[in-house]
Amino acid sequence: MTSNDLLLAFYGDDFTGSTDAMEILERAGVRTALFIEPPTPEDLRRFPHIRAFGVAGMTRAMTPAQMEKILRPAFEMLKTVGARHIHYKVCSTFDSSPTIGSIGKAIDIGTEVFNPEFVSLIVAAPALGRYCAFGNLFARMGIGSNGQIHRLDRHPSMSKHPTTPADESDLRLHLSKQTLKSCGLIDILQIEMPHQEACALLEVNSKENDVVLFDGLYEYQMSRIGALIDPYGSHESPHFSAGSSGVEMALTGFWNTQGTIQNRTHWPAPGKASPLLVVSGSCSPVTARQIDYALAQGFEEIPLNTPAIAAGTHNPTFSVEIERAILLIQKGKSIIIHTSKSTQDERFIQSNNILKSKGLPLIEAQTLTSSLYGQALGSIARGVIAATPVQRIVIAGGDTSGAVARTLGIKAVEMIAPLSPGAPLCRAFAPGSPADGLEVNFKGGQVGGEEYFEVVRKGRLETTH
Repeated sequence: MTSNDLLLAFYGDDFTGSTDAMEILERAGVRTALFIEPPTPEDLRRFPHIRAFGVAGMTRAMTPAQMEKILRPAFEMLKTVGARHIHYKVCSTFDSSPTIGSIGKAIDIGTEVFNPEFVSLIVAAPALGRYCAFGNLFARMGIGSNGQIHRLDRHPSMSKHPTTPADESDLRLHLSKQTLKSCGLIDILQIEMPHQEACALLEVNSKENDVVLFDGLYEYQMSRIGALIDPYGSHESPHFSAGSSGVEMALTGFWNTQGTIQNRTHWPAPGKASPLLVVSGSCSPVTARQIDYALAQGFEEIPLNTPAIAAGTHNPTFSVEIERAILLIQKGKSIIIHTSKSTQDERFIQSNNILKSKGLPLIEAQTLTSSLYGQALGSIARGVIAATPVQRIVIAGGDTSGAVARTLGIKAVEMIAPLSPGAPLCRAFAPGSPADGLEVNFKGGQVGGEEYFEVVRKGRLETTH
């Protein structure tokens, strides 16, 4: 399918990050659909009003060999749709390593498929508390909160990430461990140059390097970046970028100044949806505080026995958890079903030890747990939704969210309204599943203040970053 109206298509390395990119586009007035798998022409015809679409992948938890099998055909498909820009969407904290979720591998494949003059690398996303200065990434503790800003390798959460701990804040050095491609930089001082001077500098930089990283500290600078990269994309020859939703912020910011699109400021108020079902595979301390806050507000919790799941001794139907959840919801209780509260949770430690005792290499164990726990949470959620009047669900955890969505039978989602930066409320398209028409909110581990689950339950609109 080719459309002269299609501005952008993206492939997200996890589900929560993909809904973040969709939110930026929708806020900017670009109607967007998000698919679980690369859409067929028939799938796209179901959404004739869109000017952008995304694919919510799971490559953040994959080895390079696994990524090759998934990404190459996905990129080949995206090349045919006629979008002016193609974006490989990654987490705004650049979660990756040479052995898992390799952004360098994705760039290598994208370069081979799209053959761009250069690859734009934009990770800064000031609206989300992500800043890049002289190539180094800084991140606020939490998204949609007032947490302190830390250099990435000193970030209290990301430096201790269970799968891809951040040990290098210079993104050029970080990327050099994942690809042989050279990476240049348009730094924060050069971003402030007059447009023509910055364009000339980018032209030189792009001829000397395969990848060009763009700094960013302030929101107004994002449209400056968009103005620099937009001319490199066309419907016949799309420009390939990698990075956070800063890519969408940059392009939509520029398109808005050009009158190509117009920001959307009015949204329907979702209103209260109680009881709320939350399923969490997140190990983030941000999510842990949100769980504790919600429990203090009257939510009930069902801790999942992840060691038994890892050992293969747990009842595969999860009937006990489903029945308990149904009973609580029938009593009007909002509930949180979680796999752990942090990497210090005893269940997390025991599960890892069980998988190690089976002789699984660390990388295989990490990818296996994302799949195992995501499928478990999805199976429980599906059983609960089928038997109760739950209308709204939160799925927390970047690495597990894709498996949850697939187990629920979700094929695509569209945005309903913004609730918290990076995590919009969406409507699920899930034919043949009890999740069809469900209001669903995908939340990354770093997203939201401590009252997050209460905000989603009450459906309070948050229309500005």
